[in-house]
Amino acid sequence: MSNHPFIGFFSLLLLAAAVSIYKTRKQRNNTSVGYYLGNRSFNFWMIGCSIFLTNMSANQFIGENEFVYTTNMSVIAWGMSSVLAMILVAEFLMPVYLKIGAVTTPDFLALRFDRQTQRMVSVIFLLSYIVNLIPTVLYGCAVAMNGLFHIDEQLGISYFAAIRLLVIFFGVVGCLYTVLGGLKAITITDVVQGIGMLIAGVLITWFGLRYLGSGDVLTGMDRLLNRNREHLNAIGPPGSVLPFGTLFTGMLLINVYYWGMEQYIVQEAFASKNLAESQKGISLACVGKLIAPLLLNVPGLVALQLYPGLENTAGVFPKMVSGILPPLLVGFVAAVVFGGALSTFNAGLNSTGTLFTMNLYKPWLEKRNVKFTEQQLLRRGKLFQVGVILAAIIFSPYIMFFSGGFYNYLQKVASFFSVPVFTIMIIGLLTKRVPPVAAKVGLVFFVTLYVITQFLMDLNLHYLHVLAILFLLTSLLMLIIGRLHPRSEPFRIPRSPAVNTQPWNGRHWYYAVLLILMVGMFFLFSPAGLAK
Repeated sequence: MSNHPFIGFFSLLLLAAAVSIYKTRKQRNNTSVGYYLGNRSFNFWMIGCSIFLTNMSANQFIGENEFVYTTNMSVIAWGMSSVLAMILVAEFLMPVYLKIGAVTTPDFLALRFDRQTQRMVSVIFLLSYIVNLIPTVLYGCAVAMNGLFHIDEQLGISYFAAIRLLVIFFGVVGCLYTVLGGLKAITITDVVQGIGMLIAGVLITWFGLRYLGSGDVLTGMDRLLNRNREHLNAIGPPGSVLPFGTLFTGMLLINVYYWGMEQYIVQEAFASKNLAESQKGISLACVGKLIAPLLLNVPGLVALQLYPGLENTAGVFPKMVSGILPPLLVGFVAAVVFGGALSTFNAGLNSTGTLFTMNLYKPWLEKRNVKFTEQQLLRRGKLFQVGVILAAIIFSPYIMFFSGGFYNYLQKVASFFSVPVFTIMIIGLLTKRVPPVAAKVGLVFFVTLYVITQFLMDLNLHYLHVLAILFLLTSLLMLIIGRLHPRSEPFRIPRSPAVNTQPWNGRHWYYAVLLILMVGMFFLFSPAGLAK
């Protein structure tokens, strides 16, 4: 193997790091707002690129291309329906967050219900990030990079040793970005990586079609569209792995939660200069989701034609990239994949520091009347982040010994808490007299029933449909409690904005275009379109 892939890889990484260092050289990170929210100075380019890149982990590159290769295009439902979810977040949730000057999403729960509810949800977030998000992102990135660079073969070491080595490298790089640079350094890097990801998507599609067409792109496109057409279908039938009907039940709930309440995603929008920039940035991220299939799905379709019958289907994306691209571009794409994983890793790590410092450690000090400075808070938060990184580096390589089932298990476990948190947030937003006890009962009720339906009994329903049913039941329970034991005074959203909360003029026209394009993508990849 030549050195060209490594040249392409490190060139993009060094460029992104150089731009980040240059842009943040005068930044002051000696306050919580400065470190965790970049002094609330982000424009829409920074917000949009960072939100999009944070969502694009190496697990998606590997998993979605594998899904398309083995099943069909129905997996795009998650990304396309995200457009509707993000528009709802931009229009209805972000104004509330910015009006109360939120630093974390549980801040709203502290105002609407009580501090205990805020702490409960903060602990849920932290457990999810420490056990699920950060280790699996590290592991997924290591698997992808080894597939592209064959580190185990290059160094003559075992596969496990290669994964451990890569996990250490990625963990250290992520630590340097997050602990030393804060959110603004991460976000500026995301802008560079976002541009690189767009270029990579076009290059992979172009070279893939040209390779498939024996040197002619149009011939390659014709072959792609006229062979294995069932894989071009994004409309999953009932009983399939991902039925189309789930878009309107549990998938919509999870997407609104993910894009509007998941701390590591929303934190970039909290750092905006004003509400208008936040709404523009979220709309820009929607555009990213619309073009994401170039990276997440088209390579899987091309690989289906070039490498039919692969046994290790998880290696579809690395095999495709290393097989069709020139060595220098292989390194470039590897850097883009690494950038996506690094963005997710850094956002999760930054959010763990924010949640721990602002929602757990600071209130603990205040309750005990302990005097502290901003520098002391940041120092404890950074130490906590370093501890999380060390634990993730030690644990993540062992994920491979669970034969893939462990990751799926963790993803399903995440649903135990995502929709319950979504439920109490929505009821809190839409009602004025539901009391704090209803939120606590709702959390316990939802999690308990979900465990029963998933592990103790078979409802013969897709788990996304089960989530929607439990959402309705939990909402009804909370409303009944609110009727029987209402708050003494109706809740009113207090206004303490840290930025201008004037919304983006003309946003509804952009939203309409985005929704039309979203529907168009489903039509394109359907039996009425390319899968005819």
